[in-house]
Amino acid sequence: MSTLLSFDNVTSYYGATPILRDFSFEMEKGQCLCVLGRNGVGKTTLMRTIMGLTDRSSGAIRINGVELSGQATHVRAKQGLGYVPQGRGILSNFTVRENILLGTFARADRSGDIPEICLRIFPYLKENLDRRAGLLSGGQKQQLAIARALAVDPQILLLDEPTEGIQPNIVHEIGEILMMLNREFGISLIVTEQHIKVARKLGDAFLMVDNGRVVARGPMPEMTDELIERHMTI
Repeated sequence: MSTLLSFDNVTSYYGATPILRDFSFEMEKGQCLCVLGRNGVGKTTLMRTIMGLTDRSSGAIRINGVELSGQATHVRAKQGLGYVPQGRGILSNFTVRENILLGTFARADRSGDIPEICLRIFPYLKENLDRRAGLLSGGQKQQLAIARALAVDPQILLLDEPTEGIQPNIVHEIGEILMMLNREFGISLIVTEQHIKVARKLGDAFLMVDNGRVVARGPMPEMTDELIERHMTI
């Protein structure tokens, strides 16, 4: 397998405060990497650092060997990054169609159409393209956020707490959709997740974060109960 994304001694800041410190890892093409840890340890900052949304960072971030450090967020998106932020970031006054089309602005091919994959995977959205996004349920908004990120035509889909605040039956549905995107469509995933069960089912590999540092990583079968106890229980 070839390395798709790499972090080499990355330190990422808000203001003068380093949130990630000497952060290093590699991700292989086609992988689903689950990032775990307690609240406030730097998981969201990792996602925002990949997208260039923190105040500044040092160290090297590469996608397919191309250096991303110093690149604007829209340039990174064109390298193949789709982002589903925590809280989803849906524009409530826009329609479903308009929200999805926002993702197409970062496509390398500059296509202005809704990609077929978005409509195929999310039939509810296909049937409600002219519905105002603010009227959707939490689970439907999460589907819309994923569809918007897919409209970028990403190599890597970044999902920050995709099951947070969603009913248990919808959590299962979102997990199934993510597995399909990864295993059938070959899209690499980085998922921050609090649900251990979801992470174990979804992920090929894990990254355990504590206090802004990588404290453990490896194939998912190596994520032991002892590691979870040490770095995730409060």
